[in-house]
Amino acid sequence: MNYTKSAIIVFLILLVDQVVKIWIKTHMYLGEEFSVLGDWFKIHFTENEGMAFGMTFGGSTGKLFLTIFRLIAVGFIAYYIHKLIKHKEHPGFIACFSLILAGAIGNIIDSVFYGVIFSDSNYQIAQLFPKEGGYEQLLFGRVVDMLYFPIYEGYLPSWIPLWGGDYFIFFRPVFNIADASITTGVACIIIFQKVFFKNPNQNKIQADGK
Repeated sequence: MNYTKSAIIVFLILLVDQVVKIWIKTHMYLGEEFSVLGDWFKIHFTENEGMAFGMTFGGSTGKLFLTIFRLIAVGFIAYYIHKLIKHKEHPGFIACFSLILAGAIGNIIDSVFYGVIFSDSNYQIAQLFPKEGGYEQLLFGRVVDMLYFPIYEGYLPSWIPLWGGDYFIFFRPVFNIADASITTGVACIIIFQKVFFKNPNQNKIQADGK
């Protein structure tokens, strides 16, 4: 795989991710949802402070730390992809890291810019580039999530240890296309590692750092 193909993967994921997020922000208010496929696939608009699948971390300080960490991580991932392409590593392995890079950039865009370019979505549909300014300052925007798969929802059988009788939803987290891209990239690396790491050049890259 060459630089062009890797860039195309990143660009296409980013395009779909941002188009969907902007549509959600400009057509739905926070907490609104609608069904796509019955009760097990819904579009549910929620926002989080930057971690994947709706998780939070450390308030404003944690939010700033996560954003800066992501920016640094994106630089390292992009450099690693450069090394993989330079050493002609397995195309699938490069594609996986391209997916991870695209997902990281997608959520960074939300964190860095959305607070500035959008008004708040609480009880209202957000405006793009509002005259009065955005809902937050640069680097403190919230990540838009919308993909919700409550495949099972109900009370667990009483015979199940510890959780028997509890109300349970699977899959509870709400996520976005960027999250899915990162998860897919990581999962494919794990699943196909024996295929990807057959190339002896992989060890050379890790050893010489070039």
